[in-house]
Amino acid sequence: EVPITNMYRDVILPDENFSVKLTGYTPCFRREAGSYGSDVRGLNRLHQFDKVEIVRLEHPNNTEKALSEMIDHIKGLLEKLGLQYRILRLCGGDCGFTSAMTYDFEVYSAAQDKWLEVSSVSRFDTFQANRLKLRFKNADKKTQLCHTLNGSALALPRIMAALLENFQTEDGIEIPEALHPYTGFTKIS
Repeated sequence: EVPITNMYRDVILPDENFSVKLTGYTPCFRREAGSYGSDVRGLNRLHQFDKVEIVRLEHPNNTEKALSEMIDHIKGLLEKLGLQYRILRLCGGDCGFTSAMTYDFEVYSAAQDKWLEVSSVSRFDTFQANRLKLRFKNADKKTQLCHTLNGSALALPRIMAALLENFQTEDGIEIPEALHPYTGFTKIS
């Protein structure tokens, strides 16, 4: 999300009636120096993966509503895919130091017999905006810091694995109905 929010570095939005919604698709790279063991192999800790990031810039009074909308968006994606999921609200010790609040979404992996994180939605309040000097003009025409929020829309490799696990049948893999227009087929045999 940092490159996306950075597009608004030193920006003053003209009035307080704003809601900026952005998205980006990026390849991500992770270096796991010193990591070893079964928890960092396979889909759990890919060194390169693709993800879609969703970002919001909001008036401080709208932050909770925006967070709720982002959570509903991720829920909707997982429900359309027909995947069972759970939502975890992270405690302060598990959040990154930049986050004011974070919710993780997990899907169950039968092959690993554990829940895997597929999305994370966070609210940063003014933390990022302060460093970016991202502001808006309030009703008194004075500048005030915006609030930023972001989420990883879905971790694509883990979602693909969950779809393969959950929709496997004796004679192939059923494709979730929501994907039919994009795949052009309903089953992998």
